[in-house]
Amino acid sequence: MRVHKKLKKTKDPGLTEMTNPAAAKIDRASALEIAKIINREDQKIALVIRSQLKPIARAIEMVTKALAQGGRLFYVGAGTSGRLGVLDAAECPPTFGVSPADIQGIIAGGKRALWRSVERAEDDFQSGVQAIRDAGVRAQDVVCGISASGKTPFVQAALSEAKKKRARCIFITCHPSPQITPWMGVIINPVVGAEVIAGSTRMKAGTATKMVLNMISTGAMVRLGKIYGNLMVDVKPVSAKLKDRAERIIMSVLGCSPYRAKRLLQASNNRPKVAIVMGAKDLRPGEAERLLKEKKGFLREAL
Repeated sequence: MRVHKKLKKTKDPGLTEMTNPAAAKIDRASALEIAKIINREDQKIALVIRSQLKPIARAIEMVTKALAQGGRLFYVGAGTSGRLGVLDAAECPPTFGVSPADIQGIIAGGKRALWRSVERAEDDFQSGVQAIRDAGVRAQDVVCGISASGKTPFVQAALSEAKKKRARCIFITCHPSPQITPWMGVIINPVVGAEVIAGSTRMKAGTATKMVLNMISTGAMVRLGKIYGNLMVDVKPVSAKLKDRAERIIMSVLGCSPYRAKRLLQASNNRPKVAIVMGAKDLRPGEAERLLKEKKGFLREAL
């Protein structure tokens, strides 16, 4: 997928670095007034995201196809953008039952940048190239670059190297005129405007990015059959809370008692989707698993 035209490069720092008139006197505001100012600005974000639904849908389809064919999704970013990518990647395995290898986050500066800011790392072009090489990115994969400013060298380098590997690319940026090239793939460009605190992209830009990532990963998981209705039937019950959730999901789908749901979950080796097929079809675990495999993991089809 390609953009239709190349946007011009710009030396303009972008709206996120500019002063927001609505917050120009925030240093003199009360706690309640500060909360109101931030809330008013945050209300604009969802409307901006709405303007990007078509490219977000293309990204969902791209990621769905990649994961269905054995590919992987890599989020690449620096600072807040990088941390948000790592966060989304980390939450997918327990929520949707995917392997941690399927969705990965790459952040400039490595793991230590998750805990402490490593600001200069975002300017290291060669590290962006090396990160893609170290990850073993290949043609089946999708690389999603995240850069609020639209010009982070680490991210630009990672996308450039990913393209050389023939991987499909997504670029998420809040800059109105990001530094992109026609081959970059799907461009998701929620222009949220000037931040409440000038340059603090952990605020509106960060919120917009989180919303977009939620839509891409959740959308792909829905398309891959990880959801039944709106229930996370592939959840991994690795904690007391998630075990209780898995049992309630089984009860909801089968209309059974808590005792039966618990027994089915135990018999399925803590796999809610398998447990549901066992209960609905009166099958043994192996038989239920084979039926789900025949239906490519789609519970609705198996039932």
